[in-house]
Amino acid sequence: MNALWMQCKAEIIRIMRNPYYVFWSLMMPILFYVIFTKIFNTNVDNQKEWQAHYLMSMTTFSVMGSAIMTLGIRLVEERTKGWSMFMRITPLSDQAYFFAKMVGQTVIHLFSIIVIFSAGAIINGVQLTAFEWVMSGLWILLASAPFLALGTLIGTMKRVDTASGISNLIYMLLAISGGMWMPLEIMPTFVQDIGKWLPSYNLGNGAWEIIRGNAPEFMNVVILIGYLFLFMILSSYIRRKQEAVV
Repeated sequence: MNALWMQCKAEIIRIMRNPYYVFWSLMMPILFYVIFTKIFNTNVDNQKEWQAHYLMSMTTFSVMGSAIMTLGIRLVEERTKGWSMFMRITPLSDQAYFFAKMVGQTVIHLFSIIVIFSAGAIINGVQLTAFEWVMSGLWILLASAPFLALGTLIGTMKRVDTASGISNLIYMLLAISGGMWMPLEIMPTFVQDIGKWLPSYNLGNGAWEIIRGNAPEFMNVVILIGYLFLFMILSSYIRRKQEAVV
């Protein structure tokens, strides 16, 4: 148990020192938040609602990026450098190794949520009820599980540069087509039709509904669970095939 705790602690420290995390998961979402609430869209009808809506968008954007890029790329790096092979000769099991990564990443997600929520309150004076703050944060934290699974899927790639390029592409496509940068309603119809089935939209929509006093839609939950199992199955299958070759 002590070894597992130390591994979790090590994972948290490593993520905090990762430039991918600091730039993509903290600096970029806050920068976008300032741009789209202070510079652009200053004439929207309901400023307060837009500022709260976009705060949820940038928080989900942050957590999604951390799961896809930070976790995925780190898994590839550890395998290519032989670290994951080294871990197999330690008393820590493979299950504990991946569990520690999930725990570490979840703690980091919680930190990101707190930081970006605080930025929204400071920059624009976003005011939500205590219930809305807590429930939207919990939703983002729990509903990010499919993206952690997607990160482990990206972690099965063989080269760091390939994983970096593909994870960046997936991240940006999901963010734009999922309505995180701008409302899905103003996009072309075909993008709206596709976007509503993407995990990014369903993650964001749950938070958007909560700050409007509603519960996340049932389909948001169903679609996210479906993606979670899909990414987990694909990741496990690929890893078994890779281990069989070795």
